[in-house]
Amino acid sequence: MPRPRKWRRVCCMPQISRFGPLDGGGEAAPAVRMTVDEFEMIRLIDLEGLTQEEAARRMSVSRTTVQSSYNVARRKLADSLVNGRLLLIEGGDYVLCGEDSPGCGCGHCRRRRGGCPAPGGGMPQSKKGEDSK
Repeated sequence: MPRPRKWRRVCCMPQISRFGPLDGGGEAAPAVRMTVDEFEMIRLIDLEGLTQEEAARRMSVSRTTVQSSYNVARRKLADSLVNGRLLLIEGGDYVLCGEDSPGCGCGHCRRRRGGCPAPGGGMPQSKKGEDSK
């Protein structure tokens, strides 16, 4: 029997969960599906500039888990951009900080109900993740 997947701690939900080509060309090809926890790894490492080890601590997983999931997320992002495919961010094995777990230490988890810090900053609804397929 396979080992159960560990819930990854996610600070906030993406403000926008659907991206694609503006010319409508991405509708013909199947969509690329990125999980919320993969999105969180991209956010922490590429946007916030954390190391994989720091991101692993924030998400309560091992560094090797972050490394492999981060590589998968980067491949999905590249596939969407290079091939003009729709990118959907949904599902995954995650729990939002402050729901069933303590905050990640970023200082925002308990004040926000879901929205990632961003230059314009809106905040979407908070909820527990669904199993990815």
